[in-house]
Amino acid sequence: MDFLVLAFHEPLADRKTTVIMEVAAHRSYSFTSQLMRCTVPGIGLHRFPNERPPWWLISSAVMRIAVMGYSGSGKSTLARYLGDERSLPVLHLDTVQFQSRWRERSFDEQCRIARAFMGEHESWVIDGNYSRLYLDERLDAADAIVLLRFNRWACLWRVMRRFVKFHGASRPSMSDGCIEHLDVAFVWWVLHQGRDAEHRLWYRDIDRRYQEKTVSIRNQRQLTHYTAHITNLQEHTI
Repeated sequence: MDFLVLAFHEPLADRKTTVIMEVAAHRSYSFTSQLMRCTVPGIGLHRFPNERPPWWLISSAVMRIAVMGYSGSGKSTLARYLGDERSLPVLHLDTVQFQSRWRERSFDEQCRIARAFMGEHESWVIDGNYSRLYLDERLDAADAIVLLRFNRWACLWRVMRRFVKFHGASRPSMSDGCIEHLDVAFVWWVLHQGRDAEHRLWYRDIDRRYQEKTVSIRNQRQLTHYTAHITNLQEHTI
């Protein structure tokens, strides 16, 4: 069986954290001689991966998480999961932009809500891209950044499945009265406009600037392993 070994490089400040000294990895991982070294603030994570592109586990010491990614990639679902597993407050930025019946808040009010949430909570999960809503402040403050970078067809499938599931209702990550809808413009955004060269460069830049704390997930298999490890860590905390 493979093991995750956490090696400390510096103190973890004064935040209330739980330390895992040694945790059994998910059984589907096969041993390989290639060692990948990954880091998050204060902790070095060493593991033996069996797939690429590489991604790494967010330790239980991580209590501020920014979830970002392409439309339809599952940001809101993952954010709710992380909030439930870690008992963290979750802010969906879509609810900041839109009020009931898709009425858009003023930009000043959006900024006030986002700023208040970050000021009131020491730990949090924030779901959404929204580059104008304190993006740099969010990314600087985050202990971990999760980028969901699924391919366009996987995202479109998720969007269509979401539309069928919440047809005639509001999904949990939206304000009440924002009835789920799907139109040609949004399909175009999911397939092309929202992942053009400028957007791809934007994600790569975030990955480069915050590489020491960024988790990049590109498919469902990686996401499933990631959430399984999060659950496993929660069950084995000391």
